Amino acid sequence: MSFPDLRDPVGRVRTVGMVEGLSYLVLLVCAVVKRLADMPLGVKIFGPIHGGLFLLLILVIFQAWGNKSLTFRQSALAFIASLLPFGPFLIDRFLAKSTPSGNAAD
Repeated sequence: MSFPDLRDPVGRVRTVGMVEGLSYLVLLVCAVVKRLADMPLGVKIFGPIHGGLFLLLILVIFQAWGNKSLTFRQSALAFIASLLPFGPFLIDRFLAKSTPSGNAAD
């Protein structure tokens, strides 16, 4: 799998989606540690980071749709995937097919 091209709007959606999905997993671990070990610092740090990355993902999805790099259906699926755990990881292969140089088999 190759790294998405950040000059391409769909590549930016894929990259930000992966980072946002990873931040969700880190936040999930921090939430478990908060409950089990009474250590809320991780959630206080990664909560706002994850929130900012989520907003950035919505922005790049909207930009890719505005540039007509993604169709409305693709944009809607990317948005819905951003709301689901592991969604950005699942939608990445679908979005890779939308890029001129992006190939899911790379």
